[in-house]
Amino acid sequence: MNELGRLEDLPQDYRDELKQLNLVPLWPSLRGVLPPHIPTRNTRATAWAYKDIKPLLLKAGELTPIEKAERRVLVLANPGHGLEKMQASAAMYLGMQLLLPGEWAPSHRHTPNAVRMIVEGEGAYTTVDGEKCPMSRGDLILTPTGLWHEHGHDGTEPVVWLDVLDLPLVYYMEASYHINGERQTVQAGQGDRVYARGGLLPTPVFERSRRAYPMLRYPWVEARAALLAMATDKPEQEAVQLTYVNPETGDDVENILGFYALMLRPGQTLRLPARSPACVFHIIEGAAEVTVQEQQFALAEADTCCAPGYTAVTLRNVRADQSTFIFMADESPLHRKLGVYEVRA
Repeated sequence: MNELGRLEDLPQDYRDELKQLNLVPLWPSLRGVLPPHIPTRNTRATAWAYKDIKPLLLKAGELTPIEKAERRVLVLANPGHGLEKMQASAAMYLGMQLLLPGEWAPSHRHTPNAVRMIVEGEGAYTTVDGEKCPMSRGDLILTPTGLWHEHGHDGTEPVVWLDVLDLPLVYYMEASYHINGERQTVQAGQGDRVYARGGLLPTPVFERSRRAYPMLRYPWVEARAALLAMATDKPEQEAVQLTYVNPETGDDVENILGFYALMLRPGQTLRLPARSPACVFHIIEGAAEVTVQEQQFALAEADTCCAPGYTAVTLRNVRADQSTFIFMADESPLHRKLGVYEVRA
């Protein structure tokens, strides 16, 4: 293939005229936006250790009252995108959020979708669209686009959770904003109890619920039990993994990012194929070694790492006597909607 012409090959007066008219010649930059065979990726394989984050998060609790912070968060920023952009990958934002006993983070709603993966602590809750969702370690709580949500804490110890949002994408689309609101009135009912039994769907005799998100809290106790049952039922199955889905439609729980729970058997090594979306791994229980190309990360409980797309990942449970449980988030729903989803051997 012939080399494409460079911008410097063009006469300066021609370049000046193009610039004045807000015109750009494509051919000098064509390989930059359409590289051969594999995309250019700014996302780097990066890990964040919770033992490093926690003391700084607690210090933030001392330095900044919730009234001034609104949301007290330390962002897990990927250096490949630049720390100022506050993103873990092209479409994912990660943040560790702290709520102290007695605090209330005020109600608001925003265009980006968000989920909370509870890292540690008891006694806190999130109220989403009038439903009070208690927080326990490993629970996944949704705060989808446009729904009012607030956080409160009736317990005695700090509570920390991992936020995952599609903020980078929504911000890039120039569609990101928030609206503050009043404290919500808690309504009766909990979706996680209504939809707690697999294969049994509540039947609307007269009219189906119009809620786009019928289940907002996915308790870890249920997900963990399902993973253990799957591992027992199918001992030959290499990847013991569940997808968090909308119980009425079977679709991903949110429309841009996908969320999963994975179990590694004692001592197991699992190779995940290279796929187009970037992926985040967060240890709920246990410990794992994560290998991304030439990089290795030793992850303990509550540690998090990110792997770029189009890159194979190997997970190894470093414990020979117990299983390791991992929460995963990726950009698969977005890639499928755009028609760019790929799996490479």
